[in-house]
Amino acid sequence: MFDRFKKAFAQRGAPPSLPAAANEVSQWAGVHGFSYTALGAGNGFAVAGSAAGKPFKLERGASTRDYIHGDELRARAEMALNDEVSVLVINRPLKDALEKRAYEMYTDTLQTTADPSLPEEMRWLAMYPEAGWDGLAPEFWKRYAVLSEKRDQAMAWVDPHLANLLMTWPEPAPNQQVPFILTLLRGRAYLRMQYTPADMPTLGHATQIFTYACESAASGLGADILV
Repeated sequence: MFDRFKKAFAQRGAPPSLPAAANEVSQWAGVHGFSYTALGAGNGFAVAGSAAGKPFKLERGASTRDYIHGDELRARAEMALNDEVSVLVINRPLKDALEKRAYEMYTDTLQTTADPSLPEEMRWLAMYPEAGWDGLAPEFWKRYAVLSEKRDQAMAWVDPHLANLLMTWPEPAPNQQVPFILTLLRGRAYLRMQYTPADMPTLGHATQIFTYACESAASGLGADILV
């Protein structure tokens, strides 16, 4: 698919954004003190490091969600947070699409059983109410939704700096339609997004968002961290 896109752009005289080559990613990882591992024969890789004193891993690989097309970036960190800490940041177009899908399933009289292939994000939308508060720019709330049972946890985590990082992607930036989820759940921090554009600026900024999100969780939710 991407080869066809590249050919189409080339024919129109508009060069596509350059993909993140393996050597570029390896060099970038080394500069930042991360370990790098190639995954498979394609463009997959894993980067491991630490954030807020906790180990994390970020991977590029084939999508594990049907709402993500092409490769995805996914990250996970063991934050040892209290299991009661549950906060979800999701871009609004993805939230709207998942909610529409859930509604259509609910109203479909032929749908009598739960589909085990459905992403767990659909369950999160049903479990957690949307939290909103003053202090963040209106443009942030137009692009993202923050869900949590406890708004004080959401406010402690999504501070102005994290919100600013989420809004200031480097060019060529992911547009507002690109699926993006950042989560604190089950004692861990997670990131999942469609890797578009698949270039070094996007990779670097996604990593910056995730590592700062870990730091913000450790400092802002310190009272909820298990010793």
